Amino acid sequence: MPRKARMKSRNGIYHVMLRGANRQEIFHDDADNVKFLEVFKKYKEQSGMNVYAWCLMNNHVHLLVKEGDEELAVTMKRIGVSYAAYYNLKYKTTGHLFQDRFRSENVESRSYFLTVVRYIHQNPVKAGMVERVADWRWSSSVEYYGQKRDSLLDQEKVLQMLDEDPEAASEKFKEFNEQANEDECMDEGTKRRKLTDDEAREEIRNEIGNIEIAHVKSLPQAQREDALRKVKPIEGLSLRQSARIFGLPVSLIRKAWM
Repeated sequence: MPRKARMKSRNGIYHVMLRGANRQEIFHDDADNVKFLEVFKKYKEQSGMNVYAWCLMNNHVHLLVKEGDEELAVTMKRIGVSYAAYYNLKYKTTGHLFQDRFRSENVESRSYFLTVVRYIHQNPVKAGMVERVADWRWSSSVEYYGQKRDSLLDQEKVLQMLDEDPEAASEKFKEFNEQANEDECMDEGTKRRKLTDDEAREEIRNEIGNIEIAHVKSLPQAQREDALRKVKPIEGLSLRQSARIFGLPVSLIRKAWM
């Protein structure tokens, strides 16, 4: 049976997880971590990919990236093949190092984008490997905190979401990044994430632009349906929630979304 095609992200941004085959360790020492980052940087630059967060765990990697000039699958294959060649030569092994196919999920809303950033950085803490986010050397968190590296990171997008002033943004990022939470992302299960009403309103405003949410129901039919169609792709937004927020019958939302 052919594989199911990945659903394309509307904005090209994805949360990616690359895991060792049979959950085997893929990093055994610091040199392995360094080598992976070198490979990652090489193909990031070749592909024009943007990187907003990353974390290397013992047997898997989390990335938050924006697809570059080539499809994400092509870039990830280049990274996987190159690192596996290094690994197999160093450890005198053969066969597949990584699971056959990397996992990914679309990240299309502002709120979920920030959730994934925090989730990636808190992975080592939740796994019990360190007590604080800042204690894990092998993530982009330390660079957000000011440690200079041969940078992989495109951090401006993240910081500007929090504040236009760079100093204030850095302080807000640290507070957000270390905040206790119950974030669930793709490797927590397959349950679809739901938006709170406040999160949904924020995402709706981003999609419909200058139109006030309360005014949508009073628009001429064609304009109203156009506005409603714009919010359909919002991840985690349900028909009933949309109807409640817009003050419209579910049937009208459904018709616009068909």
